[in-house]
Amino acid sequence: MRLSLGLLTGLVAIIVALPSAAQAAPPAAPLVVDLKAEGKLPGKQGGTLRMLMSKEKDIRFLSAWGYARLIGWTENYTLKPDIAESIGVEGERKFTIRLRKGHLWSDGAPFTSEDFRYFWEDIANNAELTPAGPPVALLNDGEKPKVSYPDAQTVIYEWSKPNPRFLETLAMAREPYIYRPAHYLRKFHTKYAQAKVIAAAVATAKVSKWAPLHNRLDSMYGNDNPDMPTLQPWVVTTAMPAAKFVFRRNPNFHRVDAQGVQLPYIDTIEVGVTDRDLIPIKTSAGDSDLQALGLNFADMTALKQNEQKGKYRAYPWASGKGAAIALYPNLTCNDPVWRTLNRDVRFRRALSLGINRQEINKSLFFGLALAANNAPVAPSPLSDPRYSSADASFDPKAANALLDAIGLTARNPNGTRKLPDGRPLEIIVESSGETKEEADAVQLVAQHYKALGISLILKSSDRTQMRNRAYSGDAVMTVFTGWDNGIPTPAMNPGELAPVWQTGLAWPKWGQYYETKGAAGEAPDVPAAKQLLALNRQWDQAVPADRSKIWRQMLDIHAQERFIIGVVAGVPQPVAVSMALRNVPAKGRWAWDPGAQFGLYRMDTFWLDR
Repeated sequence: MRLSLGLLTGLVAIIVALPSAAQAAPPAAPLVVDLKAEGKLPGKQGGTLRMLMSKEKDIRFLSAWGYARLIGWTENYTLKPDIAESIGVEGERKFTIRLRKGHLWSDGAPFTSEDFRYFWEDIANNAELTPAGPPVALLNDGEKPKVSYPDAQTVIYEWSKPNPRFLETLAMAREPYIYRPAHYLRKFHTKYAQAKVIAAAVATAKVSKWAPLHNRLDSMYGNDNPDMPTLQPWVVTTAMPAAKFVFRRNPNFHRVDAQGVQLPYIDTIEVGVTDRDLIPIKTSAGDSDLQALGLNFADMTALKQNEQKGKYRAYPWASGKGAAIALYPNLTCNDPVWRTLNRDVRFRRALSLGINRQEINKSLFFGLALAANNAPVAPSPLSDPRYSSADASFDPKAANALLDAIGLTARNPNGTRKLPDGRPLEIIVESSGETKEEADAVQLVAQHYKALGISLILKSSDRTQMRNRAYSGDAVMTVFTGWDNGIPTPAMNPGELAPVWQTGLAWPKWGQYYETKGAAGEAPDVPAAKQLLALNRQWDQAVPADRSKIWRQMLDIHAQERFIIGVVAGVPQPVAVSMALRNVPAKGRWAWDPGAQFGLYRMDTFWLDR
């Protein structure tokens, strides 16, 4: 059931008679952006930017692309304070966050340390709102931080041991949001609101009690609550469901250009929801001013052909992924036979050696991609041919020998090998169904595997269903992109290489066990996975000079164990940019973390010259 958020918060506001905030201005000490130093053009305020998305929930990407963070990545991949005026660091154990005096939420209420206190004490450590306890992102080897609030502009996080992940976590595309608009959410919290207010709100929302209501309205990332104040450059004004979502500029945004003009330059963003297959067509017709979502490499030819007609430029941005397409044998799947097979490194290596990557690159990507395994890519200092080429050559003879060595020698009359229990060796690969290139690549892999006596079948659904089936153990194998961070430095968190997140499709139940502190999932019981966990912990406590060594040890394990089977890497991402839109780079890097895709280039500095 969809909730009428405007009706609900209107009801509560009437009951508690809260005054409206009419202030509108950047902070007294805003973040001054030197556009000329960044090679950009100072702009002018105004205009409407049009974008296209295939699902209503995709409007959450604006929270990433707006990329207002306490601290964020620069285009040189260094961390710089953003929402925070400064962050003092002592021994990587104590972090003192100083906020900008006079900084306001989008609705005009002050943004202060109280917003951090409310999140930490009233949400993260409230058993009804957060039964599992504080998010793993704020735990350091299981230890909660000591959080203090010396004054309205200061928040201190302190752990007993170094926590080098903390700042990087705050800079993520989907940040943990360690603050909340306390003035807004208090209206729905049983600790602060009157009982009659809570009862009326719960009844209107048709939920069982206050906690589900609070959690539903606490939508910092989803952009699905127009009443939720934000610090992002644009504020959603449209409630779901809708065919078009309108975002308006935040009148209290904290960034200004060198001339004192408040950012964002663009007044309005209109997001049209359309069928995914129509996005390339509509983009080619000039119906979007900035588009990457829904565009794939296969669309590039048509996009280039229609540039003049559509009044845009189509740019091929470099990929920041470890692999554009990768297979994930699920080491924590439920089927005991498949679990045993997926955990056999010989099987994983055979699957990798059985792929003709050069053919896939030539057939689908005109030879412009990399016939490589999942690994760091240039310009990462950790990029190494040893990692990208490991088990990446097409060697069906070696692959068949490995399969025979496992004992998979019995075959059906059609030549398909048999599993130990007599079933055919038929792999169901589950997909999010988001790109045609992925589906085409899997079909080519299926042809290659047929020569190995393996039947490969693609099952497409959507991302949520695919992930949930992997998490539950029902999916034996999935196909998705490789590591999000394909351009790491030794100073960056190596957690993606270890089973610490449920989202790791190679071992979701191990990741769930780590994230829930053993309350759910399964403890890792494969020696290499345990070693990755140990190295991940060592990185936390290592001096900076030793972190490169730990990264390489973890990469060595992945090259040896082939937990993730990369198919191709380095596939360019088409980005269509209106000829009237300024400050969007022709040569960019499309990466989720680090960088938040468009966020790395600060969308608030884009402007329309029309």
